[in-house]
Amino acid sequence: MEKKRKVIAYKNHFLDFYENQTESVQKKIEWTLNLIQITQKVPEKYFKHLEGIKGLYEIRVEVAGNIYRIFSFFDKGNLVVLGNAFQKKTQKTPKQELIMAIKIMEEYQNENKN
Repeated sequence: MEKKRKVIAYKNHFLDFYENQTESVQKKIEWTLNLIQITQKVPEKYFKHLEGIKGLYEIRVEVAGNIYRIFSFFDKGNLVVLGNAFQKKTQKTPKQELIMAIKIMEEYQNENKN
């Protein structure tokens, strides 16, 4: 199947989170990342632009009632870059996770200006 997007992890932010998850959570994350790669228009249930923050998206994963979020952003059109991730325990996204996501995105953009 032809890929519409490529997904990469930036530094170890996402990978550290991923490695600490159970096998079922890892499988659902992989399924969701694959969906993002092969689906032209990904349903908002799985991939949503964050309101008020230019360029920042969240990948949404749900397993057995637990909710996980992976912050991401685009580079060169169809490259999805994964930043930090966390397990969501409240309605609102924790401010420190959001601040970190913005920092990661800016750091990546500064390193990849050409």
